Amino acid sequence: MIADAPIKTAPWSAPEYVDPAASSYRVARVEHWQNVSVRMLRPRRFSAYYHRRLAQIYRFLCPAGKSVLEVGSAHGDLLAALAPERGVGVDFSPAMTEAARAKHPHLEFVETDAHQLDLRETFDTIILSDVVNDLWDVQQVLTRVRRHCNPRTRVILNFYSHLWAWPLSIAQSLGLAQPNLPQNWLTVEDVSALLSLADLEVIRIRQEVLFPLGVPPLSSLANRYLVKMWPFRMGALTHVLVARPTNESVAGARKPPRVSVVVAARNEAGNVENIFARTPELGAGTELVFVEGGSSDQTYEVIEAAIAAHPERNCKLLKQQGQGKGDAVRLGFAHATGEILTILDADLTMPPEELPRYIEMLVSGKADFANGCRLVYPMDAQAMRFLNLMGNKFFSLAFTWLLDQPVKDTLCGTKAIWKDDYDALVANRSYFGDFDPFGDFDLLFGAAKLNLKILDLPIRYRDRTYGETNISRWSHGWLLLKMVIFAARRIKFV
Repeated sequence: MIADAPIKTAPWSAPEYVDPAASSYRVARVEHWQNVSVRMLRPRRFSAYYHRRLAQIYRFLCPAGKSVLEVGSAHGDLLAALAPERGVGVDFSPAMTEAARAKHPHLEFVETDAHQLDLRETFDTIILSDVVNDLWDVQQVLTRVRRHCNPRTRVILNFYSHLWAWPLSIAQSLGLAQPNLPQNWLTVEDVSALLSLADLEVIRIRQEVLFPLGVPPLSSLANRYLVKMWPFRMGALTHVLVARPTNESVAGARKPPRVSVVVAARNEAGNVENIFARTPELGAGTELVFVEGGSSDQTYEVIEAAIAAHPERNCKLLKQQGQGKGDAVRLGFAHATGEILTILDADLTMPPEELPRYIEMLVSGKADFANGCRLVYPMDAQAMRFLNLMGNKFFSLAFTWLLDQPVKDTLCGTKAIWKDDYDALVANRSYFGDFDPFGDFDLLFGAAKLNLKILDLPIRYRDRTYGETNISRWSHGWLLLKMVIFAARRIKFV
């Protein structure tokens, strides 16, 4: 007897509970912010620098030209500073909403309580600046926010550190800071857990604003540099978190993708046939894009012959005019047609059989950017020299600090990214410029700037079976050190 198939039911969710005390809490808040709105129309002498600094931080994290929703928008100044293509602000104070509409008529402002937020549309970016400290039910608001997310939305929020409760109360009593009713004092762990309960995953945490007054050069030294370093970061005024929809809610949002595998090949003739034999079919179809870089061992001709011998494979062969692997990867990606772009080193030290894991990471929603990692499992005896290994470990610590995300191996050649994310990276490449001969850091820095979720994929690193490495440990190590300094200026010390 065949058992009946299980009946599929919609996942159960708890009904929203409205605490009777929430009503009086809201009335008191609305009255308070009505009064604050009048004071905010006057020039802000002491808090002006703090708000300018916040706007600078948000502009770094939120590219211009996006659709942006701000929850708790007040007079709309922060929303306007982000130059959104479509900007919507919500606030429960009629006075705040009216003032915002007058100041920023090109933006839309809606009078509503965040606990009942229901705009029936999604946004690229949703921001909550200095809001969660003042909410009755943070989880309920974040759950409402989640309903306005698409799979690519980024939620950015900042909130006061409890360390500053006493200094802020003194500043408020002296009339130097905006007065507040009793606040929630939340830790980073508290807010991360509340985001998780709302199906949002934290991908970046930054500590910002050590000295909230505009006293140059002290304010620049404290807020651009010292606050990013231990132990000074422990005294930061505000925590900034960037979150995205969790992989459970993203998975299945896309159909099976076509995959382009870019192979930069210079003096790798002896590996070409193995590339064809060992590279599996991926997703809805695989495109092999070879970029030959001026070899002395007939690599171009060998690839050309292999393509002719394998008509069943979808292949392209490009001749590199520039120099370096980074230039080759950019050329290959520019001609690739797949919805996922990945790189395979022609030396095959990263086994091509591992490529399906990279694709699964992206398709499942576990990551936006899959980064191969050679430093977890034991590697073959000759796969990496000792000094190269030590250098990789140093740079992994440096780049984890720089990117606000754990990155253990910065130089593993195999990476994977959605093509639409790569296109956005290219559109923003001018922020960094053409600085990277390897190609790895152009992708890593760009992914971090776009707030993509970067996730390491441990792989078994193998010995070369043909040819010699094109990496020079000393000259390239010096280049890497310069990139750390460069990235610190462009990503960390903003």
